[in-house]
Amino acid sequence: MNYRFQNLLGAPYRGGNAVITNNTELISPVGNRVSVTDLIKSQSITLPVQSSSNISRIAASPDGVFLLTVDDNRRCLFINLRQRVVLHRMSFKKAVNAIEFSPNGAFIAVATGKLVQIWRSPGFKKEFFPFELVRTFADCDDKVVALDWSPDSNYLLIGSKDLTARLFCMKKLKSGGVKRKPFMFLGHRDTVVGVFFGIDKNTNKVCNVYTVTRDCYVFSWGLSDNEGESDGMDVKEPPSPGTPDRDGDGEVEGFGSGDLKKRKGYEGREGDLDKEGGYLRNRKWELLGKNNFLQSQAKLTACDYHRGLNMLVVGFSNGVFGLYQMPDFVCLHLLSISREKITTAVFNELGNWLTFGCAKLGQLLVWEWKSESYILKQQGHYFDVNCLAYSPDSQLLATGADDNKVKVWTVSSGFCFITFSEHTNAITALHFMANSHSLLSASLDGTVRAWDLYRYRNFRTFTTPETRQFVSLAADQSGEVICAGTLDSFEIFVWSMKTGRLLDILSGHEGPVHGLMFSPTNAILASSSWDRTVRLWDVFDGKGAVETFTHTHDVLTLVYRPDGKQLASSTLDGQIHFWDPIDGLLMYTIEGRRDISGGRLMTDRRSAANSSSGKFFTTLCYSADGSYILAGGSSKYICMYDVADQVLLRRFQITHNLSLDGVLDFLNSKNMTDAGPLDLIDDDNSDIEEGVDKQTRGKLGYDLPGSMPNRGRPVVRTKCLRIAPTGRSFSAATTEGVLVYSIDDSFIFDPTDLDMDVTPEAVDAALNEDKLSKALILSLRLNEDSLIKKCIFKVSPIDIPAVVSSIPYRYLQRLIEALADLLESCPHVEFILQWCQELCKVHGNSIQQNFRKLLPALKSLQKAITRTHQDLKETCSSNEYMLRYLCSASSGK
Repeated sequence: MNYRFQNLLGAPYRGGNAVITNNTELISPVGNRVSVTDLIKSQSITLPVQSSSNISRIAASPDGVFLLTVDDNRRCLFINLRQRVVLHRMSFKKAVNAIEFSPNGAFIAVATGKLVQIWRSPGFKKEFFPFELVRTFADCDDKVVALDWSPDSNYLLIGSKDLTARLFCMKKLKSGGVKRKPFMFLGHRDTVVGVFFGIDKNTNKVCNVYTVTRDCYVFSWGLSDNEGESDGMDVKEPPSPGTPDRDGDGEVEGFGSGDLKKRKGYEGREGDLDKEGGYLRNRKWELLGKNNFLQSQAKLTACDYHRGLNMLVVGFSNGVFGLYQMPDFVCLHLLSISREKITTAVFNELGNWLTFGCAKLGQLLVWEWKSESYILKQQGHYFDVNCLAYSPDSQLLATGADDNKVKVWTVSSGFCFITFSEHTNAITALHFMANSHSLLSASLDGTVRAWDLYRYRNFRTFTTPETRQFVSLAADQSGEVICAGTLDSFEIFVWSMKTGRLLDILSGHEGPVHGLMFSPTNAILASSSWDRTVRLWDVFDGKGAVETFTHTHDVLTLVYRPDGKQLASSTLDGQIHFWDPIDGLLMYTIEGRRDISGGRLMTDRRSAANSSSGKFFTTLCYSADGSYILAGGSSKYICMYDVADQVLLRRFQITHNLSLDGVLDFLNSKNMTDAGPLDLIDDDNSDIEEGVDKQTRGKLGYDLPGSMPNRGRPVVRTKCLRIAPTGRSFSAATTEGVLVYSIDDSFIFDPTDLDMDVTPEAVDAALNEDKLSKALILSLRLNEDSLIKKCIFKVSPIDIPAVVSSIPYRYLQRLIEALADLLESCPHVEFILQWCQELCKVHGNSIQQNFRKLLPALKSLQKAITRTHQDLKETCSSNEYMLRYLCSASSGK
């Protein structure tokens, strides 16, 4: 099967800055990937593009066509958002703290270390090296962390950690043979985290500058026509390069050590920068006001400014945000939206929506400040996702994680619509009931809970006489019996779904019961344990273990084939065993140690090829038709095997993110020191916690050696695999989140019965001759999607029964898949439903006899019909109520 990456669930935001393009598309970094959320259609997708490590900064072009991403390894990608492809790649020499397109889209400003580089923006034309370095500003004494362009793209405002903001002119101007220095805005006592140009609404020209500092202050600067002295707030005319030091203290007279100490060649009048008659000529900047946000116990961590509305939004380290009207500094809103620091805050183009992100909790919020309502409110799992479960109709996906939460996602939109947080320990197993209306979850807190997906409540809780830790879960086909395996007592508990009463306790295993599953065709329960056995139980007759399959190593997991005629189990030696559960015989074995091996941890003493750790499968999953099986474990690979031939079909590498451990096969020996791997040595001098001063840090013990050790990078692994009942997609619970893979629809040419006469021209000729049945059969044999749909629409409603009756059985699956796709995408609902109805009438017996083979296609059709019914149900109900109201209103008159 030709699967490709489709989406990433479970993590809407991981860090960096978010941007909004076209006023409605929210772009946010998620690890080394980029997520795009359509706020109007309520749909989220993840671009099939990966950076080499976690993305730290992104910037979108003004027209929303191009996207720049920069990761922690200083590698930059230039992406076409419409085509979802990488156009160019490049690397910077130092870490990038800010990046922004100019308003005209011609230039890109990049803050890399102490430098500000101006690059010419690449276009659509082919170039040998598309990025051209235009200018470099090297006037800052510390890292540059903030950038802002003037509306005409002629000036650039920057803020840095040297407590200053600087105004640069893009034009290379000189006065008297001496290159002019940028204007400096002084007086800040902490890092300048935000700099913004303010414009006059009447003239549409720059009239103000706002600088926002980390210690919760905002400075307002304005242009002045007078040439006199300033107000003494560190906005002084700097000395010329030849001004002597009269006191001999290393400072120029009139300037403090914190202001202009050791600064040379500095010119400050803005009129000198604009010799060609600009609107800033013969003026200078002066401080108009300094305002405090009154957040004494927090630091300012994110900010943004909307020029059209003249509004400033700021986010703090305590999860509070504020919205202010400038320049009067009027507080419009001051609310708390998170428990952790806000890492990004941004306006949309119209200024009516505010976007906030919290990297530590994975929160992403879009808030409309006028109506005080949420447009988007998403939060991923705080810790790793442990388990997955698809609903029977494949429309919902449930996830459970170490953060004690169960989340249910809509697969088509990528959004989480409900979160259950009643568990008090990690979630270890999930199971959807056959009706799709209820969900079961098992946890290490000793409970199994049943959730109602209509009323969003916990309607049943299954417990044991003594507290146990559950690690596996299963329910029979009727949904009457619930079973859960334990980690500590090695038992299997059996409950009644209707009453919640404990029915039985199955004993016999001598190790943790990590695998549990009912047979799809009968009431036999299969369990796997670390005691090297797989046991079959007859739960309803209460006879105990019916049969035992012995292995040579610990059994990690098991799974039934959908038809119940085969059972697969994985062991600690990296093998997959296939059993006949009816006869109790071992059918064949797959050796998977070489297939799953790959990736060396930083702490490994041996190479990836010679290491024995992680060379086994911890999760298995059959395809919908049982022809292949997916296997994953503590590795960067997911393996797909053909069951009949026991051969490896494909290996999926789940990530290329070097921020995770275990991605590289060969480590760089230069990163190994006598104290251990260089990445595990914490040499970061930055603040450990925002808003904590040095005195408090000393009391809490933050500065003590070894007080907060570096625990290293997360290890790449796959904890759970599940294939959708339709067979069109599968999901993997990995370290980065839930990866969703679907069948690649772009792979069109896959003929099933091809000869010299089967061509697109032959299909068109049959249509022209009004031979509709022949044309449809030829298109099905050619297996080209566009031709199949073209032939379907050429058939009139009256001729549908005759055409359907002429379709051979071997082409039914392809026809059903085409109808399911059309039902989800085209507006002719009644026409497609008539095709489906006639198909079931004519070929009902064939479908019933071969339903196992047609099951994936039939479930896809069921999913499409169910979704269409749900969409029409609300509209029809609304119309019905409106008609009733109109009828009652007319009769009353």
